[in-house]
Formats: sequence, structure tokens, C-alpha cells
Amino acid sequence: MSGARGDPRRPWPAARRTADGRAAGGPRAGVPACGARAVVAAVYAPAAALAGWSLGRTLWDGMQQPGIALAFGVLIAVGELAGRGPAPAAGPGRMPGEREGAPLGAAGALAYALLGAAGGRPTTHGVTQIVAVVLAAGLVGLVPQLARGQGPALDHLARRVLTIGFAATCFQPLYNTGTLDTWVASSEPVYPLFMTALMALTALCDAVLAAALARARTGWPYGPLLRDELRALPGIGSAICATGVVIALATAVAGLWALPVFCLPLLLTQFAFRRFAAVRATYRQTIASLARCTEIAGYTPHGHARRVAALSRAVGRELGLNEPDLDVLEYAALMHDIGQLSLLDPVPDGATAPLPPAQQRRIALLGGAVVRQTGAPAEVALIVERQADPYRDQPVTARIVRTVNAYDDLSGGTAGPGGPLRALERLRLATAQDHEPRVVEALARVLSCGGRAV
Repeated sequence: MSGARGDPRRPWPAARRTADGRAAGGPRAGVPACGARAVVAAVYAPAAALAGWSLGRTLWDGMQQPGIALAFGVLIAVGELAGRGPAPAAGPGRMPGEREGAPLGAAGALAYALLGAAGGRPTTHGVTQIVAVVLAAGLVGLVPQLARGQGPALDHLARRVLTIGFAATCFQPLYNTGTLDTWVASSEPVYPLFMTALMALTALCDAVLAAALARARTGWPYGPLLRDELRALPGIGSAICATGVVIALATAVAGLWALPVFCLPLLLTQFAFRRFAAVRATYRQTIASLARCTEIAGYTPHGHARRVAALSRAVGRELGLNEPDLDVLEYAALMHDIGQLSLLDPVPDGATAPLPPAQQRRIALLGGAVVRQTGAPAEVALIVERQADPYRDQPVTARIVRTVNAYDDLSGGTAGPGGPLRALERLRLATAQDHEPRVVEALARVLSCGGRAV
């Protein structure tokens, strides 16, 4: 539902936008830049130290069992190259599986870290050689990105070096010294369970690192970021861990022929997932295009739905919503004005607030009916239908759309540099009746990131 709007060309003040109109994730001003740099340095410094030490030690001592190292290096590099397509546009809506863009490379690296024998013969490589091979293969995987001018994915490479170093340090010394055999023999069923438990612990460490780097890069709350990372583990994360264990165990018995045999299922799964991700991205674009119908027909100003969707998602993340809820919130924010197409004549500036409550309710219900016809989740239609209800009766997602929509209306209709500030003041004055205070304050914190208003 829309109120009085002014200049439709006014962008959301605290966002940089991508080509598809979504807000790009940049460091929030709410997180000190020095704090973000400290977090990144806390990950990069040990990763660089481990990488440098491993390369130097491997060059000094020489490569042990170069055939095995080459085979796993090629597997990891192929996995990295197969998983590194064109970088998606920055912004929200990332799927859980996209957190590991090269699952085959990750599985191959984990398998090499937990490899104790090959074809019935013990391996002699150590932790430093494992890290060196993984690092070299990872650098090969960065070549296409550098060729496209996208720059190196240093966050991904730093995480890979640290997690593989952790897994290899936990396994290789125990295996090479025979300590692991005194605990569990390799022929016992407990042995695969031990490897699986080590894989799970490694995946947990990677999730912690990924959330920390995302927090440093975007300034989003760490708790929801970590929760999203952990929720992604049972999906593609479990497939990566299971494949890594199977490759290590199979290579110990069958030799290097096990690599292509047991990697093929994960590779096919990766391609299928990318197809699914492409379909999902197309659906998102379809929703965004449908939301522009009200703008093209003259019912709402240009860019209003896009601004409300971007800012609603940022406010939802500030309030700790998880990734699926943020997707629902974004879809609902894009479609929240679609019910105005039922009006015979557009209301001035798309302002439905002065309309009688019964007509506002009818517009909201018709909007929800249209959303249901698009195949969107039922939660999206519910949010659109509830926009005319008192905010205390609405779910939190509907309250966010309501407040952000009002902010875009009010700040657009107030001239001068103090427009956003006065819009927030009016929202705060209306918290007793129209808006939830918690949502208004979250909106204020998000807007403060751009240094505009609080």
C-alpha cells in the first residue's frame, strides 16, 4: 500500500545497486572499518602464513609420491574450474549451495587431506604437501576469474587453505605415527565414522570462517549469517563431506582409479544444482518484471517496488531473519502494490493511504490473489494480503514491508537533504498506531550505514 510519494528518481540512500536493480552488499557504516579489516586480517594472516610455510617446505623437501599429488591436484583444479562460472551479481538472495561454489574441488581437497593409503600402499605426504597441492590447484582455479577481470576470490582461497590445513593436521600425524591404528583399525566400521566426524568438524570450522568473512564484508549480523551457513551444511555440505570420505576410502583400496568413478555423481549433482539455481534466478527476474506493471501502468512511481524490496531485505537481515524468510520478504515487497491494478483510475501518486479502510482491504486481497497466480510461496501472498491490517496483527515480514513502504513514501515527498531524517521522525511518531518500534529502529540503523539519517 502506498502513501504520498515525491520524486520517483530518488534512489535508496544507503545502497549501491547492481544491474538488476538489487542492493549490492557493501560494508555497513555501523561496523567500524578497522573492525572489518581486523576480521579479514585474522583469517588472511594465518592462511598466508600456512600457505607460505607449506610451499617453502614442499619445495625444500621435494614432492612425495608426485603421481598421487598430481592426480589429486588435477581433480581439485578441475573441480574449481567447473564450479567457477561467471560471478553472480552482488546482492541478496544467495542460495545455500552457492556458499560452496566448487563442491567437487572441496571434496577432492578433503579426500587428499584424509588419504592414508593408495592402492593398498601407505602414503608418505604430510600436511605441508597437502596444503601446497590444494593451494596450487586453487590458484589454477582462479585463472578464469582473472581472465574475466573479476579479481581473485581470496576469501574462498583463504578458507580452503585453513580448513584443509585443519583437517590434514588432525588426520595425517595420527595416521603416519600409527596412533590412529591403536585407536581404530582401518578395517573396523568405526574408521569411516571417525573420518566422517572429522569432516563434520572441518565443515563447521569452514562455516564459522565464512560467516566471519561475510560479516566483515557486509556488516550484516553475525548470528543470522552463521545460522545460514550451518543450515546449508546438511545439503551440499553433507554431499561434499560424504564424497570426500568415500574417495579417501576407495583410493586406499582401488588406487587412483577411484577418483573419476566416485567424483562423477557429485559433478552431475553440481551441474543439476546450477540448472536449478538458473531457474530460480529466472523466477526472481520474472517476479521483478511483474512488479513493474504498476509502474508501467502509471499506478506507482518508477523504482518504488525495487527500492522497497532492497531496503526491506536489509531491514529483515538487521532483524535476524534467515535466508528463506528474506527471499519471501523480498518477493512480497516487490509485489506489495500489485493490487492497485484493480483500480479503474490510479490514485494520485499511488497514495492509497487516504482511501477508505474497506477499499484498502479489497486492494490488498486482490493483490494477494494475483500473487497466488504467479506460483509464489503462500507466505508471499499472505504478506501482501495483510498490508491493510493493523500492524499488531501482522507477521514481522508484513510489518517490515509496511514500514519501509511508508519510509519510501515519506522521504520521497519531503524536499531537501533532511527528507530521510524527517521521514524517520514521522515514522517514530506513528509507532503507537501504525508501525512497530523495533522495525522502525532497525530501519534507522540500516539507513545510518549510508550516513544519511538516524
